[in-house]
Amino acid sequence: MADNLQTRAEERVDIKIKFYKNLGSYIIVNVFLAIINWLFTPFFWWVLFPVFFWGIGVLIDFIKTFVVSNYFNENYRERKVQEEMEKIKSLKS
Repeated sequence: MADNLQTRAEERVDIKIKFYKNLGSYIIVNVFLAIINWLFTPFFWWVLFPVFFWGIGVLIDFIKTFVVSNYFNENYRERKVQEEMEKIKSLKS
């Protein structure tokens, strides 16, 4: 049991580390692009396109890491299997 708990904790920490690395890359690259944009084409802020679209990806990663991962865990699958078994039993009766 403790080994399973250790494994699950390590997996969750790895997912969070992956998210923070992605967020760090997003910030560093977009700051660099904003500086380039400001220096060479200050009249058109094209940097907003990668900020927006990559930002959607970062937001999705955030939701998967911190919101949905807590909802869809191993217990969720077991609960749904039990619910389906109850439905099947009630249909047969």
